[in-house]
Amino acid sequence: MYVDGFVIPVPADGRDAFIAHARRVDAKLIAFGATRIVVTLCYHVPHGQATDFYRAVAAGEGETVAFAWIEWPDKATRDAAFARLRADPMMDEGKPPFDGRRMIFGGFETVVEMDRGSSHSGGGGA
Repeated sequence: MYVDGFVIPVPADGRDAFIAHARRVDAKLIAFGATRIVVTLCYHVPHGQATDFYRAVAAGEGETVAFAWIEWPDKATRDAAFARLRADPMMDEGKPPFDGRRMIFGGFETVVEMDRGSSHSGGGGA
């Protein structure tokens, strides 16, 4: 499995627009091969002494933080899906309802995966 992770500053008064945007884009990514997508908005996110989610994305007054991830069967499927998404005319229908310049994102190889029924340690490295 391959995972994309995101931390995104979201205007608190733009919550509904953010959710609608996520649903639209995420539906495409599922159609293009993602196996699971989870998008969350902060509920109990403390302000830290040295760093925290808010500082990580330079969230300002009136902004909240979204934390999201996309699970893929492998990196090749992910790369092909994002290429298709970038070429999709829907992506030219206006700017997203958040400041993408402050979004943190990255791709991750799975090294430990657990659920109630089993556990798995992947073999990858950094």
